[in-house]
Amino acid sequence: MDVNMVYLSIVTGLLAIVGAIAIAIWVAGRPSGPKRVREISTEIQKGAITFLNKEYEVLIVFVIAVMAILLVGEMMDKIVTFSWLAFGLGALFSAAAGNVGMRVATMANGRTTTAVEKSQSDGLIVAFSSGAVMGLIVCGLGLIGVALMLLVVTNGAGDDTFKNIDALFAFGFGASSIALFARLGGGIYTKSADVGADLVGKVEAGIPEDDPRNPAVIADNVGDNVGDVAGMGADLFESYVDAIIAAMALGASAIIASDKGDGVMGERLIANVSVDGEALVILPLLLTATGIFASIIGVAAVYMLRSTKGPRFALTGGTVMAALVMSLLSVLVIWLFVGEMKWELYIALISGLVSGVAIGFATDYFTSEGRAPTRSISKAATTGAGTVVIAGLSVGMLSTVIPVATICVAIIVANHYAGVYGIALSAMGMLSTLGITLSIDCYGPVADNAAGIAELAGRPQETRERAEELDAVGNTTAAMGKGFAIGSAALAALALFSSYQTMSGVDSIDIMEAEVTVGLFIGALMPFIFSALAMNSVGKAAISIVNEVRRQFREIPGLMEGTGKPDTEKCVGIATRAALREMVLPTLLVIVMPIAVGLWSLEALGGFLAGSLVSGLLLAIFMANAGGAWDNAKKYIESGEHGGKGSDAHKAAVVGDTVGDPLKDTAGPSLNILIKLMSIVALVFLPFFV
Repeated sequence: MDVNMVYLSIVTGLLAIVGAIAIAIWVAGRPSGPKRVREISTEIQKGAITFLNKEYEVLIVFVIAVMAILLVGEMMDKIVTFSWLAFGLGALFSAAAGNVGMRVATMANGRTTTAVEKSQSDGLIVAFSSGAVMGLIVCGLGLIGVALMLLVVTNGAGDDTFKNIDALFAFGFGASSIALFARLGGGIYTKSADVGADLVGKVEAGIPEDDPRNPAVIADNVGDNVGDVAGMGADLFESYVDAIIAAMALGASAIIASDKGDGVMGERLIANVSVDGEALVILPLLLTATGIFASIIGVAAVYMLRSTKGPRFALTGGTVMAALVMSLLSVLVIWLFVGEMKWELYIALISGLVSGVAIGFATDYFTSEGRAPTRSISKAATTGAGTVVIAGLSVGMLSTVIPVATICVAIIVANHYAGVYGIALSAMGMLSTLGITLSIDCYGPVADNAAGIAELAGRPQETRERAEELDAVGNTTAAMGKGFAIGSAALAALALFSSYQTMSGVDSIDIMEAEVTVGLFIGALMPFIFSALAMNSVGKAAISIVNEVRRQFREIPGLMEGTGKPDTEKCVGIATRAALREMVLPTLLVIVMPIAVGLWSLEALGGFLAGSLVSGLLLAIFMANAGGAWDNAKKYIESGEHGGKGSDAHKAAVVGDTVGDPLKDTAGPSLNILIKLMSIVALVFLPFFV
């Protein structure tokens, strides 16, 4: 194995982390603003860190327990060697990425508010810079973690270099477990606080969204950070590493098939591409390193374009620039490393890259407040809340067409040119520029918090308007980020599913077999049960917050008049306890069910994974886009259309947004983790089933 190329990947990951540290230092040096802005920002940061610390108390117990199980399984020769270490390292790196990114985001909130007083472009660059820290940290830690584990599992393996490479799946298992806890727990927290604040504040009391009199506002702002920053960072970290691991494992399987003279398996894995086996394992690391360089150039492009045609143009320009650089540099990498230009591998990679961009633009069309679908929901608000809900459901369902069609094209193209390995490369292509994509996504909640702080601190009207414009763009970028995460999850899950079929020895999964059909239905049912549990958790927590806000409005003297002070810590505590309590059952369900089905039948487990992939993908896209459209339809009315803030149409739109909140920020984003985590669990515990 070419160890030097692995070391080169580690160095690239370290460069990404150094760049993130430099940007974080720059953000910390920005003016923190007047006293009231600093006070509010500190409250938000304190609440976010308190929640994460309490969440980690639960996660530490879970991680230690799973590591112990894997270690015992390894001692019984039922689990691949080093799986326990890989799981722990994956969990540690995933948690670290989310934690660091969230700390920088909460530090940047008030600084963005202060910067936007000078100009909108200044506010944009502070918010985006905090997102860039998350993007580069996730990519750097992901690449370093997978490369280090590759060195560990191949060290001392002798002639059978890749005999323990399946332990890398445990690294993905650790990352996915932390991601699900972070995404689900953070989602329950943020949406219970958001729904509670909106229902009592905007609908019942008729006060603005971020009014300082509302006791749930601080909890709402805390939730933006723990859900959309820490949660999204852990979410995309696991998608990132899962895609790399799936490609490397399939490459190793192609080597094994070649050594055994199994031409049929080799053809399925790598089609008709003739490439040295070890190159298939190392190439994913080098392409990932290339994507980091492309993302850094994309980040630089946003800085250069920030003062041209507004924030949307700058962010879109950075994304396109990164994609173009990746498409050019990957040709050079494949040509130099493989020894000749294998266009089949390149086409497979680019199919995913193009698919990711297409999904982003499709999401923008269905969720942006300037587009017809969202404006149709705004118009429906003039006739009441019921028609808003109906219109939003319709938009969400229709929005599944383009992403699914795009993913299908990518799968067909990648498989045609490079087999199952090509599908894994396609997933990597979609995630190759994650550094810039995640930077833009994490910009959204920072801009949202900046707008809220401007309102809470009573900053000048011009400052609030500029911050709200950044927030509106952030809503769309957040929706695009969720669409991107879901699309990449589908391709990564398909690559993992192919790895399962290869490793399990199941030649075909025939849906006419009763066991497969039953597994298919149970798997398709899982996303619905999971979503129901997640949304019910939000509902129960929101009821507690609604009752608390009503109590404070009723009992605290002078609160509605602005002379009393709300007890914000009470709402933060309610949201924290609810999130930690409610995230456990859905997560355990996702881990236990694949094991239960696998102990029954390998074929049934194949059907189970296929069913969960298809239904989970469609449900996730529908939820994310419907929720995003409802949110921006409300903001479109708040801009002055259809009567503006306080009108009947606005109140109806708030109801629609309330319905969409748990869809787009709790259940929907968690589903893309679900479909990958169940595949990873199946792969890690496969020796028990066999």
